[in-house]
Amino acid sequence: MKSLYVRIYLTLVALLLAFAFGSAWLFQRHIEQERGNVEIAANERLNAIAELLRLALPPATASRAQQAEAFKEWGGRLRMPLALEDDQQGRIAATAAFLRRVDDPGSVVVRASLGDGRSLDLVRTIRPPAGPPGAPGASGPQGQGGQRAPAAAVRPQRADEGLWSGPWTVRAGAPGAPQVSTLAIVLVLLFVGVAVGAYPVVRRLTRRLEALKRGVERFGAGQLHLRVDDGGRDEVAALAASFNQAAGRIETLLRSHQTLLANASHELRSPLARLKMAFAMLDEATPAQREKLAREIDVNIAELDALVEEVLLASRLEAGSGVGDTEVVELLALAAEEAARTEVAFEPETDAAPVNGQERLLRRALRNLLENARRYGGPDVTLGLRPVAGGYELVVADRGPGVPAELRERIFEPFYRLPGHAEMAGGVGLGLSLVKQIAERHGGSVRCLAREGGGSRFVIFLPAAKT
Repeated sequence: MKSLYVRIYLTLVALLLAFAFGSAWLFQRHIEQERGNVEIAANERLNAIAELLRLALPPATASRAQQAEAFKEWGGRLRMPLALEDDQQGRIAATAAFLRRVDDPGSVVVRASLGDGRSLDLVRTIRPPAGPPGAPGASGPQGQGGQRAPAAAVRPQRADEGLWSGPWTVRAGAPGAPQVSTLAIVLVLLFVGVAVGAYPVVRRLTRRLEALKRGVERFGAGQLHLRVDDGGRDEVAALAASFNQAAGRIETLLRSHQTLLANASHELRSPLARLKMAFAMLDEATPAQREKLAREIDVNIAELDALVEEVLLASRLEAGSGVGDTEVVELLALAAEEAARTEVAFEPETDAAPVNGQERLLRRALRNLLENARRYGGPDVTLGLRPVAGGYELVVADRGPGVPAELRERIFEPFYRLPGHAEMAGGVGLGLSLVKQIAERHGGSVRCLAREGGGSRFVIFLPAAKT
């Protein structure tokens, strides 16, 4: 398979070649059109001169001396390479310019009839090629003594054209030839220059794409830390920046899943070990011990169920599928229900608190905070609801030992528990992590603050519903 830079480069060169040929064709057409315009103008001018001389010269019956004297006078006025021929193609008179130029190998003599047996010869300033030697009508003009000048070819005027017209092929050495050859050289130089100059530009572009391809392959091979160079302001740089952002999110998600799986596996060992021990003791236990072991089994099974449920919910939230269709949720009613269920004091500061979200998840976040406060913060727990700029805040306050300032961010990490809390009954270390994920999925946030007089305050901010 051809490389991308080869295809781009060949396409550019092909377009350039087509442009060169098209330009040459248009230029040639323009030259031909201009040459035709010049010939038309010259034709009209020579016809006018022939008509003028026919009227100004003595008649053909006059003596050759009279005709020659009058022609020389008019030739001096016109200052053109002209010659007057009689009906026997003998030269009556010629201007000095005619005599100088008629011997030029590149000249062409044009002949026009004056209508009385005489004809007017003109040496053309544009030098079309003479006909081949011996061709019909290629005989040269006569000199003063009736001798023909061999250098110039005479082209008689046809009946269906003006004084002089018709296509002429420019031969080598004629004025048109250097223009055509110069044009060809310029086009070739232009083609070579652009082709050589375009190669490094195309190669640099595709080299960056190749580097991006190698980076994607290495990332796909497991090097999750890999990032590609996103320098520049073009589309390739934007593509590289998008890849780096996606790679960062993927790495974070995979690392989080790995951590979640490892921690969940570790947390599952404790209740499973206790269940295994309890079932092993059932055979030799007394009825009273059996009842106690049954309660222990129920507690461990409930702990396993809660752990699995919270792990699955955390995974869905991290994958972005935890929040489905949203609706308007009334925080005032939701907070009042959860406060009554956990038997904590509820102190609202607003009559309504509508937010956009999913009621099930918001209820889960608030319930986790209230249960944590009851578990670790003692019996003095309060729930508040207050309006703030842009939304509402739910405040869960307790009178527990509090959270050290340096650990107020870490407690929201999955499976992190404060020293001494791991040995306390209940909880698997995912409650506060879920609270943070749910709040952020709803466009809000959660933070832990100190409470005056001791204890902690957990504040959830949720944006107000959009009307």
